[in-house]
Formats: sequence, structure tokens, C-alpha cells
Amino acid sequence: MDIKERLFRAILITKGRTTGRQHAVMLRAVNHNGKIYFSRHMPDGDWLKNAIKNPEVQIEYKDTVFAGIAELVTDEKLSEKISELKYPGEERAKERRVTIQVTLDHP
Repeated sequence: MDIKERLFRAILITKGRTTGRQHAVMLRAVNHNGKIYFSRHMPDGDWLKNAIKNPEVQIEYKDTVFAGIAELVTDEKLSEKISELKYPGEERAKERRVTIQVTLDHP
């Protein structure tokens, strides 16, 4: 099963950067051009720091767990596009955000 929805809520599972234990958080996700994106306003979230330090992540969605590799998005235009998709018609879509993209493993 692939994720078909453009905008959805999923559980992002990261590996703790100091403890090594799994850390799971429910987030709003964006599916764009075959990759899954997560973002936040400030770069201080544990899930974000964990994904940057340990890029092997999992995404749980509709009772299925997908494995993937996370990386920080450095393309400002792409981050802006993800915000527009994440917050359609909302003022906060214009805010600067820190974004990670997850490339899912395909069997």
C-alpha cells in the first residue's frame, strides 16, 4: 500500500538522539512528488532533532508502518510549497518553517 492522500495525519517514529529509544508523535504530513514531508515553525522539536541525527524513520498510517530516510529540506521554495499544501488558505502557510522530507523504502 502506498499513501495516496495529499494531506494527512500520521505518526512519525524516530530514534531518540540520546536515549536510542523510539519516539512517536502524531503530525500533519504532506505527500508531494513521491515524498512525505513534516514541518514545524521552530527547529526545537525532539522529533525534528531526532530525524536529523538518526535519519532512519518510520511513518505509521492507517495501521501500516512505512520505513524511510529523512533529510532536512534546504530548498526554501520547496519548504514554502510544503507549507502551502499543509495549511491551504491559512495565514500560517506564509510562515517560515523547518521541513524534513522522508523518502519511503519500497520493497
